Amino acid sequence: MDDLNRIIESLNSRYVSKKCYTIFSAVCVESFYDSSNVIIRVDNGKIFYGWENDYASQRGILLIPSGKRLRLAFGKSDAPTVSNEEVFGNKSKVSVARDQPLEDGLVNITVIRFDIKIFESVNFLSTLEIPPFSIDNSKEINELVAKLTKEDQRKSVGKERMQSILTDQLMIDILRYILDSNLFVEQMAINTSYFKDPRLIDLFTYIKDNLNGDLSNKVLADVANVSEDYVGQYFKFLTGSNPQDYVEYQRMELALDLLRTSKISIRELAKRVGYKDVAYFCRRFKIVYGIPAAKMRKRDSLMNVVQPEVKPT
Repeated sequence: MDDLNRIIESLNSRYVSKKCYTIFSAVCVESFYDSSNVIIRVDNGKIFYGWENDYASQRGILLIPSGKRLRLAFGKSDAPTVSNEEVFGNKSKVSVARDQPLEDGLVNITVIRFDIKIFESVNFLSTLEIPPFSIDNSKEINELVAKLTKEDQRKSVGKERMQSILTDQLMIDILRYILDSNLFVEQMAINTSYFKDPRLIDLFTYIKDNLNGDLSNKVLADVANVSEDYVGQYFKFLTGSNPQDYVEYQRMELALDLLRTSKISIRELAKRVGYKDVAYFCRRFKIVYGIPAAKMRKRDSLMNVVQPEVKPT
């Protein structure tokens, strides 16, 4: 418990966005993906997730850790397949596949995206290797989602600070829910233990601060004070992934953030995240996110336009 408290003290949260969707007909997204953590609150109807067709119904909450690909079906488990963009694009009303009307009316969902980093460098929920899961009958988490939704609509002073505070509370209550429900006990025990190794924290910090530079295994071995032959084995033993996969993940996260927050060219962006070959960067970005970098920028700029709130029925 002391180790977990120490980790919690090292968490940094960032609220990203909130968006409401009304889905008029049964549809399925075979491979939902987001680089941020996602909470989907079901305001009306039912959504099915994963290949086991687990589901979250009205007032239920589905948590999807960042980077996890997930099958999502709205209204019916065997709904027709559509692309991620058709449902989670810039529209707030989704009306594809009209030949599959919903038997129980519309599906209304609220989607909240947020980031949680540990030691300012590591995506916390992804590191824990926790799968997507539903949160049932949690008054505290439902109230925090409602407060974040309300705060998103405000134009008051201190809005961003309040969103950060509420996101901190949300993360703590999610951890409490996991522990109180005895969920993912083995993953939690194993994947929090490696934060005790200061050399690994040094590696995380160095990678974060030098994403535009040389992050070869040779360089990382010098940072961790281990041999070049051993650094890959050492990193994978503690984290479950090899260092170059982790480096690419961090570079792609930064690239996505720059696409959302700046107007620099794709060529300059690729350089800032450590890619000398812009064509190679574009290929890797599309593989990771399933969409070209330029199209991602256009989509996110459209999503940032203020749209009318969709009230649950």
